[in-house]
Amino acid sequence: MTKNKGSIAIVGAGIGGLCSGVFLSRLGFDVTIYDQASRFGRVGAGIQQTPNAMKVHRKLGTEARLRQTAFNSPAGYSREWDTGKITNELTLGDEVERKYGAPYLLMHRADLHAAIESVLPAGMVQFNRKLVGIDQNAQGVTLAFADGSRVTADGVIGADGVHSVVREWMLGPEKPRFSGRVAYRTTYPARLLGSNQITPMRTKWWGLDRHMVVYYVTANRDELYFVTSQPEDASWMTRESWSQKGDLNVLREAYAGFHPEVRAIVEACPEVHKWALMERDPLPRWCEGRVTLLGDACHPMTPYMAQGAASALEDAAMLSRCMENADVDGVIEAFRRYEANRLPRTSEIQQTSSKNTWMRSATDPSWVYGYDVWTAPLVDADRVAA
Repeated sequence: MTKNKGSIAIVGAGIGGLCSGVFLSRLGFDVTIYDQASRFGRVGAGIQQTPNAMKVHRKLGTEARLRQTAFNSPAGYSREWDTGKITNELTLGDEVERKYGAPYLLMHRADLHAAIESVLPAGMVQFNRKLVGIDQNAQGVTLAFADGSRVTADGVIGADGVHSVVREWMLGPEKPRFSGRVAYRTTYPARLLGSNQITPMRTKWWGLDRHMVVYYVTANRDELYFVTSQPEDASWMTRESWSQKGDLNVLREAYAGFHPEVRAIVEACPEVHKWALMERDPLPRWCEGRVTLLGDACHPMTPYMAQGAASALEDAAMLSRCMENADVDGVIEAFRRYEANRLPRTSEIQQTSSKNTWMRSATDPSWVYGYDVWTAPLVDADRVAA
């Protein structure tokens, strides 16, 4: 039996929070995850797990399950919005796995979440726990929730997303910056396409000021996903409206001039959700004593490189590496080392993704896909200075 090394409270039961919970509990920490939702929900969204992310799944114990359920696309295409001309092709399938040591899989976000849940220790997640306050002293951190309950832990990980309460407590009020763009997304049964045939590849259709990414999310290609990015006002947006229903007529009008394949995809779509694309400049620091940040709480990014969830997975893995030899007294130093080893890479990905030029033309993705968080050399905590 692994010795209990102290208590860790994780705020947020998203991909990064769950993954952190699994890895830290395996190290012997007493971990509890708190989430404001009433239960896990199935959101209609696809997600790409690039080779760097799949290396985390390998140690997590979820790789085999994802290989069975996900779509392994033979290639990734970049195509011109109207002519359909291929401007760049990234060979995926067996070749990308040979090159980078792990597959490139496309899946439903709910299937990814379920895979991580399957390796999560029973009873680790507590729902209906909305964080409203944090108090830290030399001995620990106390979290206050909207239901009046309070808990104290030796360390706290804020994995509570782009509107992070933990981040606000640490660095003060600051709204993420609206990028001026809105994304429409959905999944739907591929049979709704009828006789229309689409390219069975992960494809990004590049328009003049908008784009659409399309791919299957199941191994048998019976469910299709697309996500767009287009300029649109976001006056409808509230803190809670991260994904609300979108107007299909607005979506179809926005892509009316696109290639027939794109038009067929949006015409067959029964409903769509939309969310505003938010950005934040890289933060100067992620830690405050026994509290640290993870995932979108510290590095929210545009989805143009498919690295949001991948970066959160890498965060969880690196945090576990830095905490492997830590106990109650070593939490602060372990958190600082984690920050030093993650902040430079996530900052580079944030800034690269923001440009929205990734893979439009010939691109060497090795610095992203070839990275292995488990073998990357560790730097000292003083390498990142605020």
